[in-house]
Amino acid sequence: MFRSKAPVVAGAMLAASLVLAACGADADDGGGGDVLRLWHYEGANSAMGVAWAEAIKQFEASHPGVTVRFEEKGFEQIRQNAGMILNSDEAPDVMEYNKGNASAGLLSKQGLLTDLTTEATARGWADRIGPALQTTSRYDAAGIMGSGTWYGVPNYGEYVMVYYNKDLFARHHVAVPTTFDQFTAAMDTFVKAGVTPLSVGGAEYPAQHVFYELALSRADRAFVERFQLYRGKVDFTGPELSHAANTFADWVAKGYIAKNSAGIKAEDMGTGFTQGRFPMVITGSWWYGRFADEITNFRWGTFLFPGNTLHPGSGGNLWVVPAKAKNKKLAYDFIDITMKPEIQNLLGNSGGVPVAADISQITDPKNRELIDNFGRLTAADGLAFYPDWPVPGYYDVLVAGVQHLINGSRTPQQVLGDLAKPYQDHLSSLGK
Repeated sequence: MFRSKAPVVAGAMLAASLVLAACGADADDGGGGDVLRLWHYEGANSAMGVAWAEAIKQFEASHPGVTVRFEEKGFEQIRQNAGMILNSDEAPDVMEYNKGNASAGLLSKQGLLTDLTTEATARGWADRIGPALQTTSRYDAAGIMGSGTWYGVPNYGEYVMVYYNKDLFARHHVAVPTTFDQFTAAMDTFVKAGVTPLSVGGAEYPAQHVFYELALSRADRAFVERFQLYRGKVDFTGPELSHAANTFADWVAKGYIAKNSAGIKAEDMGTGFTQGRFPMVITGSWWYGRFADEITNFRWGTFLFPGNTLHPGSGGNLWVVPAKAKNKKLAYDFIDITMKPEIQNLLGNSGGVPVAADISQITDPKNRELIDNFGRLTAADGLAFYPDWPVPGYYDVLVAGVQHLINGSRTPQQVLGDLAKPYQDHLSSLGK
């Protein structure tokens, strides 16, 4: 669920700019040979950015006369405008897109994505992507993940963890916590020293990941299946979500989360940690490569959210092929290259979580630990997806909800009511 550094311009002006940019790209082609138009939103020095840049080189080398026209987009750009762009003649040939019912599932239901089932079988993607990761690749006729048609291919995995500043921990005599109580005790120590423990971005996705970690601390697999897959009713006043809302608000009151974080974006959250201003940040493995590249003035490490057996995570964002793509065969070829062992190994050695790498070829011990942790989570059925997936538009509902908790503008009970209504309305629309 990685979100880009690119600035976001809202509404119709942004949508128009995307279309014009796409038209301009075609105009520059000069008519010389085929063009594969590729969109993704990973930073150039992220693990995915590094691996996919190499995949572009290999693609062009193996496809003489074909040029890759890469256009970097922001996560918010694509999230807000994908439906309109993919329903136009300016759709790219292959693009990175968020997974889950509210994202890829919605587009598949609307007929905007290409059925990849035949390619997934013929090219061996279905064999290389384990059953747990296939959940977000396949969607039924209602756009619900977990079964049916292949609409996307993840070539990496991801999960949320706690990154921590080892130097700040040592300076304040804080040990790495292994239980929830030890975690809060560690944050109390930092607060008493005048240090805000957590770097949090409330204006975008990060704060809702903290909220979801708290819910998962009281959850089991049955809760996840009710919430994510509609296999039973979700009680928004039950122990999982009530604990999340009340504890999140309590963390703000105790100073674990800064009150100005409601306006902080994901990029600023990450750079706050890289600059050494915060002891910890709770975020995804998609930041790992950037942290490894950019943090030079302190030692850092990671640990899983203490006490949890379930964690936000899944297969990575998907390669999807729009239904209106002009060069689908080239798109399939590019996806295939990103699944090659050398690209998968490069991804792993750059701080990513590959789905089909040779672990013996991952040379950095920290990168091996990252990949091994993901392997343990998948083996223990510990991936709980993300909280914005169940309902179209739920991302914005959750952003607003955690902002209210940070600002204190609504009570935890009111926020839970705000989360319940669109969820229950959506289930009603599905006849559930």
